[in-house]
Amino acid sequence: MPANIKAASKQRVIIGRVCGIYGVAGWLKVFSYTRPRENIFNFPSLMMGLQNQWEDVILLDAKKQGKGLILKFEGLTDRDAARQYIDKDIAIFRDALPDLKEGELYWCDLIGLSVVDNTGQQLGTVSEIQETGANDVLVVEGRERQLIPMVFDRYIIDVDLEKSQIVVDWDSRCL
Repeated sequence: MPANIKAASKQRVIIGRVCGIYGVAGWLKVFSYTRPRENIFNFPSLMMGLQNQWEDVILLDAKKQGKGLILKFEGLTDRDAARQYIDKDIAIFRDALPDLKEGELYWCDLIGLSVVDNTGQQLGTVSEIQETGANDVLVVEGRERQLIPMVFDRYIIDVDLEKSQIVVDWDSRCL
């Protein structure tokens, strides 16, 4: 495992957000950032919080409800108790994520990496990744904000987690 991944193993990774309450028994409506979205069900020990205040929570039950997801946590027994969690992030520690196959990457490992073009020119740092449907897009913040499609062997030449760097074939002057 690359050094920066080991160092980040206790880094929190936000995997969802509470977007409402469901029913009267303390269920929470959740927007999942996992793919597929039901993968959020695979983490029985989660954290919920805003900013730097995190609370450990235990997942008791989870299910699809219509087009959404609902979760039931230990200690939440009614609608009023559940209401305090609306708009809170749901997170896990990085080391709770399953191991990946060769060549696969987690988005959370790309955030903060430096981006250089194939001539060595520094373009900026990955601030986020956007899902567009056609392909994911790196949002690179530098002298200017650039959106670089995550198309490997065309625009993305190399991702080196040990060097914390992504090499791209990208000429922002042609945009």
